[in-house]
Amino acid sequence: MNNKLNTYGFGNSAGVTDVAVRNRVLRNTYWLLAISMIPTVLGAWVGVAAGFAGLVAGSPGLSVILFLAVAFGFMFAIEKTKNSSMGVVLLLAFTFFMGLMLSRILSLTLSYSNGPALIMYAFGGTAAVFGAMATIATVSKRDFSGLAKFLFVGVILLILASVANIWLQMPALMITLSVIAIAIFSIFILIDVQRVVNGGETNYVTATLAIYLDVYNVFVNLLALLGIFGGSRD
Repeated sequence: MNNKLNTYGFGNSAGVTDVAVRNRVLRNTYWLLAISMIPTVLGAWVGVAAGFAGLVAGSPGLSVILFLAVAFGFMFAIEKTKNSSMGVVLLLAFTFFMGLMLSRILSLTLSYSNGPALIMYAFGGTAAVFGAMATIATVSKRDFSGLAKFLFVGVILLILASVANIWLQMPALMITLSVIAIAIFSIFILIDVQRVVNGGETNYVTATLAIYLDVYNVFVNLLALLGIFGGSRD
């Protein structure tokens, strides 16, 4: 107990110390998550304005490989520098890159007459999902961490199926994958927020990265479904 108190340097009670640390990490995570939306929106705007979608559409297979290489490179670098200010800088750079990657689906959605409305619906739906999952993670006494292994397998299968569908071009498969992705990453929001709440994650940069990716994937797949079922060419 004394070692824990000395490590954190708070108060005279380990219980109070744990609560203070958890609240600080959760607060910093939410702040950094909110700030990360700024470079994401900026990256998306730059990508749409510069026609970035056309560049990646020409060679979808190569684009996926490059995307995964850059994304995992960023994530590796962020993990290595998570205890310094450079970790925050790299995280924000990564969110700008992810904003660029949104340009393809945003350009497609904006080609609909009701495209801006669909984007707002997707944003509102994602915010609702995040709010609901974060609330459950905060108030629930149940430990949801045991689901993570099964969900990770689901993510791997989703990636493989999504890559395969680049060539298969099966609309029904795309719809199915989007629905499954929304379900998986919604539960991941629950797990990742609860890990911070329960003290399992004490680094807010790592926590923000995990939750950001969850939210990003919910938004992308929700927007894809809205475009398929609600897009209008009128």
